[in-house]
Amino acid sequence: MNAFKSISLLFSCAILLACQPQNNQAELEPRSIAWLKVEQQALTQVRHLAGELQSVDFAPLSFQVAGKVEKVWVNLGDTVKAGDKLAQLQPENYQLSLQAAEGELHKAQAALIDRQAEFERFAKLKQEQLVSASAFDNAKSQFESAKSSVEVAKSQFNIAQKNLTDTLLIAPYDGHISQRLIEPSQQVSVGQTVLSIEASHGLEVSVLVPETLIQNIKPGLICKITSQVIPNQTLTAKVTEVSNTAIDVNTFPVVLSLTEQNPKLKAGMSVEVEFEFNGQGKSGYRGNTVKVPVSALLAGQNQQAFVFVYQPDSKTLKKVSVKPENIINNQVLISAGLKHGDIIAIAGVSFLQDGQKVSLLEHNITIFN
Repeated sequence: MNAFKSISLLFSCAILLACQPQNNQAELEPRSIAWLKVEQQALTQVRHLAGELQSVDFAPLSFQVAGKVEKVWVNLGDTVKAGDKLAQLQPENYQLSLQAAEGELHKAQAALIDRQAEFERFAKLKQEQLVSASAFDNAKSQFESAKSSVEVAKSQFNIAQKNLTDTLLIAPYDGHISQRLIEPSQQVSVGQTVLSIEASHGLEVSVLVPETLIQNIKPGLICKITSQVIPNQTLTAKVTEVSNTAIDVNTFPVVLSLTEQNPKLKAGMSVEVEFEFNGQGKSGYRGNTVKVPVSALLAGQNQQAFVFVYQPDSKTLKKVSVKPENIINNQVLISAGLKHGDIIAIAGVSFLQDGQKVSLLEHNITIFN
């Protein structure tokens, strides 16, 4: 009876062992992970500010003399070449002034010839002691005065000639007319803006930078430019001018020169400028960081963050605490916890465990610069 019970017990144990689930060979194989080899780089910050396109060269044009407009050759939007005639004032009064100045110059030159001959005659008589010193000095003084009169008459003639020339307004460079503020028969004064011209050789960007960022903006900084006019294209621009004086609401004017042009862009259009520069993290950290995708981070308690670092020797993952600083374009800048060359998991991190054996997916190493 006891033997029978022993046999029954052994049989029951065998049945129980047979019913135990067998380990799946596939589950014993290391899990393949998407991965990334990281590099150190400077801590960067990104700010987007609204800017406005403007011509590299822009000028309000005016006459240097007053008068009545006789002719305007250009209209708003016209393209012009350097030296093209733009507008003309009635020249008659300035022609008469030039003729009068020319007459005064001839008169002064004739008087100079007479005074020079008289002076030379008195100089010869003085050598022969046939004329008094006072008479010689008087002749010399009149000769010098005649020379001065000629110089004055020449200046008046040149001024009259320039005034006549200034009745014609010409284009200072290639461009297009952006403003027309005059019509024929209109009276204009000296310095009054009558036309505006924008150069055709390029656009630049004007942007107001707040005082909290201006110390990070230096000439030569390369920025990205986007516009709704060209939504699928990003241009680059270089900072060329940084003002030292704040204007409205403590902002500083900054000018950037576009390194490439697009015919769809026009002066006066709005654009967005992306400033990326070395800065400090939310903790105040300054220095090198490691950039990782957001998908590589595993959130912990008390705002902690972790990543899984691949250990080549054991082919396992190590859960490492990291210190995020900034997020730029879905990339997290890490100031502590990772070093140059570390390989990290970048997908499905919530399903990974510390010490887990893994294998790396076979693909080319991706490096985030």
